Amino acid sequence: MTDLSSVTSSISAGFAKQTANVKQAANTVTSSFSSALNRVETTVGIKPKTGFTSGPTYEANQASTLTGQTRAALNHAVNNTINAAKTVLHIK
Repeated sequence: MTDLSSVTSSISAGFAKQTANVKQAANTVTSSFSSALNRVETTVGIKPKTGFTSGPTYEANQASTLTGQTRAALNHAVNNTINAAKTVLHIK
């Protein structure tokens, strides 16, 4: 007959190992997702690359993001419209 305590100990050790493996996998997935989300936020322009939220460094970083490029294109269009209106109205 097998000693019941050794079977219980083996089962317990097996569950502990599986639990540790699941926790490690969960931490890896969380870290990977967080890293991917951070890269997406930076690329799209939701979050600055450097931590700056204004000034020349912020503007330089924004120019490389989709949001920054869209903002620059809209600002350019608005400025052109204003300049055209000034020209038509002879305003300097």
